[in-house]
Amino acid sequence: MRSFLDKIFSRSNNLDHISLNVQDLTKKTPSYKIFRAINSYSSESEIRYVGGCIRKIINKEKVDDIDLATNLEPKQVCEALKKNNIKYFESGTEHGTITAIEDNYIFEITTLRKDVSTDGRHAKVEFSKDWKEDASRRDFTINSIYSDKDGNLFDPFNGKQDLENGIVNFIGEADKRIKEDYLRILRYLRFFLNYSKQQHNSENIKKLKINISGILKLSKERLLDELKKIAKLETLEKLLKDKISLELILMIFPEFRNIKIFSKLNSIQKDLLKEKDFIFLLSLMIIDETDNADYFLYKFNISNKDKKRIKSIDNFFKEKINSKTFTKNNMDKIFYYKGKEVILDILCHKIIKSKKVDNSFKELIEHYEKKITPIMPVNGDFLMKKYKIPEGKQLGDKLRIIEDHWVKNNFKISDKDVDNIVNS
Repeated sequence: MRSFLDKIFSRSNNLDHISLNVQDLTKKTPSYKIFRAINSYSSESEIRYVGGCIRKIINKEKVDDIDLATNLEPKQVCEALKKNNIKYFESGTEHGTITAIEDNYIFEITTLRKDVSTDGRHAKVEFSKDWKEDASRRDFTINSIYSDKDGNLFDPFNGKQDLENGIVNFIGEADKRIKEDYLRILRYLRFFLNYSKQQHNSENIKKLKINISGILKLSKERLLDELKKIAKLETLEKLLKDKISLELILMIFPEFRNIKIFSKLNSIQKDLLKEKDFIFLLSLMIIDETDNADYFLYKFNISNKDKKRIKSIDNFFKEKINSKTFTKNNMDKIFYYKGKEVILDILCHKIIKSKKVDNSFKELIEHYEKKITPIMPVNGDFLMKKYKIPEGKQLGDKLRIIEDHWVKNNFKISDKDVDNIVNS
C-alpha cells in the first residue's frame, strides 16, 4: 500500500521520454520478472527502480546497472524469488540487499531502511516500510528518485528537477551526510563532474574539506571502486578544468602527480586513450620515474596481475632511455618476455607523454597489436631425446641458455648453435 504522501505529493504520472524508457527497460530486460515476483508476494508488497538507473534515464544516458528497492524484508524477497524460479544470493542481508540473477542480468534488490547508527564507514540499519524514510538516508537528491515499472516517479526531494538544472544537492545537512559515509566526498566529485551545470556550493566545499581526513577510515577497496567510476577520460578532462575538484582529488590521492597530463592531449592521444582501461589511466597518473608508483601499489589493494602490469611500465621508464630503446629488436624482446599488453602499454605511455606524436610509435603499436608471440623451436623433450639430458636442473639451465641465445639472435637458432650450447 502506498503512503499518503506518496500518493498526493510525490508521484509523477508522465508519458515523456522518462516513462517510455523506464517501460522499455522493464520490457527488454528480465526486470518484469522481478517486479512480478515481488508485487505478487502480497497485497502490500511493492518494488521500484531506484538510484543510478533512473538518474541515467532522466539524463538520457545508457543504463548499465539496475538497482531496485522494495518494502519486503530480505527473507521475504528470497521467498518471492525462489517461488518464481529466479536465481539469487544473499549478498548483504545485514544491510538488506539480495542479488538476483536472471538471463545474465544482475539486480541489486534492497529493502527500505533507515540508519540506526553510522561511523563514517559502515551503517547499522533497521528495515522500514516507509519510502520517504528510505529516500532520506540517501546521499544526493539525484540518487533518491524511484520509479515503478511503468515510469511513474516517486521523487520526494525533487531530484529530477536538480538533475535537469545541473545541481548536485546533498539530502539534508551536508556535514551529517558526509559523516555517515566519508566515501560521499569522492561520490560528490563524481556527480559534480558528470552532472553539474552550476558552481560549487561554497558551504558544501567547506564541509567536504573539514571532513577530508575521514577518507582514512574507508577501505582501500571502496576507494578504488569509486575511483574507477571517475577515472574516465572525459571526466578527468572536466576535473582538470575545475580547480576545486582537482584540489579535493589530490587531497585524497596525493600520488596522482601526473594527473595534469590529461589537460594537454591532442586528438591522436585522446583517440588512443578512449580504448584504454582503468589500470592504464592509473599508471599514467602515478608513474613518474620515482618510487611514487611503488608507494601507491603498497597503499592500495590492487590485484597482483595489475600490480605486475604497472610495475613493468614503471621499471621500463626508470631505465635510461637511449636511441636503441625503441628499436624493433629491443621491443621484440620485451614483447616476448612481458607480453602484448605490456608492450602496448609502454608504447602508449610514450605517445601520451610526448609533446609531438611520432608516427613510428603508432606503427609499432599497429605491429604489436597483430603480432603473435614467437614459440621457441627447442623444448625439453627434444633435448632429453637427442642429447640424453636427464630431467632436472641441468635441463632447465640448458633451456634457459638456448632461449637467451634465440631471443638475442632475433628469434633464430641453428642446430649447430644448439649443439654448441648443449656440449659446452
